[in-house]
Amino acid sequence: MTHEEFEQLVREGIDSIDKKFLRKLKNVGIVIEDDPTPFQLEKLHLRGGFLFGLYEGIPQTKREGYGQVLPDKITIFKNPIEKFYSTPEDIKKAVKNTVWHEIAHHFGMDEHQVRQAERKK
Repeated sequence: MTHEEFEQLVREGIDSIDKKFLRKLKNVGIVIEDDPTPFQLEKLHLRGGFLFGLYEGIPQTKREGYGQVLPDKITIFKNPIEKFYSTPEDIKKAVKNTVWHEIAHHFGMDEHQVRQAERKK
């Protein structure tokens, strides 16, 4: 899959988020990288696992006295998703779910809460 095709899937994933949440996204950028860096993997204590996305920043629920900071960053990792999923439809679904998952972290949900919400979806 080309970078442009993957980028379109990320845009579709963002567009699938309920508009009331999209309007509340504050000071966050969403980017695509081929792979996580060794530092990102080390920070998360991942060895050999797949990392599809990563939220780095200060969740909205913890932004007291928040100002003059760099934007939060959501990174969607292209290569791990493509290595784990083989069909275009599975890749599309994984990207959509990953975008949702990382935006949920931006709104303050921890990993346990995100997993519970995913099971209810």
